[in-house]
Amino acid sequence: MDRNKVQEILDKVRPGLQADGGDVELVEVNDSGTVKVRLTGACGGCPMATMTLKMGIERALKNELPEVKKVEQVN
Repeated sequence: MDRNKVQEILDKVRPGLQADGGDVELVEVNDSGTVKVRLTGACGGCPMATMTLKMGIERALKNELPEVKKVEQVN
């Protein structure tokens, strides 16, 4: 999976996160289709972080890159 392509998609969702005082950092992309990200700023401790991760970030990545199987948050 192309790390640069994943980063491009994250860059598209980043403004929405930044508007709420948060951000997303790409940590790892592996060949099994797992993307690992770190939510920072307000997103790091937000109770809605899981929903942001699954419904926002994961959905955006899967829509544009079918090889993405799941997105995991790391600390």
